[in-house]
Amino acid sequence: MAEMHKVALSPDMVARVKKRRGGKLHAFDRLDPGKTALIVIDMQNVWVKEGMPAYTPYCEAIVPNINRLAAAMRNAGGSVWWVRAIYGDDAPRTWSAYMEFLSPEFLGDMLGALTEGNEGAELWHELDIQPGDEHVIKRRFSALIHGSSDLGDRLQSAGVDTLIITGTATNVCCESTARDAFMLNYRTLVISDANATVSDEAHNASLNALFIRFADVFSTDEVVDLLAATPVERVRSAG
Repeated sequence: MAEMHKVALSPDMVARVKKRRGGKLHAFDRLDPGKTALIVIDMQNVWVKEGMPAYTPYCEAIVPNINRLAAAMRNAGGSVWWVRAIYGDDAPRTWSAYMEFLSPEFLGDMLGALTEGNEGAELWHELDIQPGDEHVIKRRFSALIHGSSDLGDRLQSAGVDTLIITGTATNVCCESTARDAFMLNYRTLVISDANATVSDEAHNASLNALFIRFADVFSTDEVVDLLAATPVERVRSAG
């Protein structure tokens, strides 16, 4: 059975956040689904499937929570965005600094896996992807940094002001996207049990760093409850 991360927000961080928020744990106690997007980052075979170059054992366990969030978003009138990393075609030319971080062998495996049309680049087969969902290709860790993707332009066109970040890796692409989202004035939520990375240590370090300054950290259950608290009829009539 796939293993879930053991989530542990630092008591010190929680105390600091509550002090800043007048005793409240969360900054965001309401969601307008019509202005909210569920962002699912890099849940591709290269990370989720055993035997692939960047296989991360914790990834498969978060799939049911991502699917629950996606269903709740659609039912509430929100949108679901599946983001994939594609590096194999232009990264060696446009992101040469990153190429120096990796051994030639591992680099070759990753660029091959993350080339459009290859198995590694495909979304994991157990994700509940529906015809009305949105799809995005990104070229850097953050989906929102300049030149990475068209996600920002499309979110603006859709009138989205709130992002719910899920996927992998918590401390790399998810954290990078969350930080940029907050800097771009999005209400930013990161889901503690719908993000995954290589270890509990790395996962919790990222959640704590985000919680103190860059994002509100929620569980899947908490966000599903927030979405259910806003009747879809009222959201649609307000739009």
